[in-house]
Amino acid sequence: MFTGIITDQGEIVALTPTVPGQLHRLRIACGYDRATIADGASIAANGICLTVVGTGEQGGRTWYEVDAGAETLAKTSAQHWAVGTRLNLERALKIGDELGGHLVTGHVDGIAKVTAREELEGMVRFELDAPRDLARFIATKGSVTLDGVSLTVNSVEDTRFSVLIIPHTLAVTTLSGWRTGSDVNLEIDLMARYAARLREAT
Repeated sequence: MFTGIITDQGEIVALTPTVPGQLHRLRIACGYDRATIADGASIAANGICLTVVGTGEQGGRTWYEVDAGAETLAKTSAQHWAVGTRLNLERALKIGDELGGHLVTGHVDGIAKVTAREELEGMVRFELDAPRDLARFIATKGSVTLDGVSLTVNSVEDTRFSVLIIPHTLAVTTLSGWRTGSDVNLEIDLMARYAARLREAT
């Protein structure tokens, strides 16, 4: 489990298609202490929970490796990742950690597309379009996870919704790089999913 509070920005420094179109081995450079990353640990990259399969150090930076499988490549923005891609990173939640965002599983539900970017005083307002089967779970003032970042929904109209990104979030995440047409990993709120399921069952 995660909280959607980004703790580092990583960069893909190597990408090897071990099985073309089915499995990619990624090496991600980060600012985490290598000694704290164990093989088998879970680290979310742009909201995708990936399992560490190796670690090392190069040029004074820690790196770790993960495998992105066919499902991840087919249903998330990982299909567009390349060497040099910057990623929002979050370590798995520990019992007793502060829950600063909301409960996030790291299981991306689909891809939302940025349809508009509005520059404001030190902030940016984004409008996005969600897949119709996921849009019903997105509500005004509710929570949503975009590229691993826990955000509050400002407005909703049909399949479109908007979020406002404050200066701190722009500074510590990759969201400042979003442009019209960008594909964004979307995870709907876990509570919204269960509420809808309970309503359907009654």
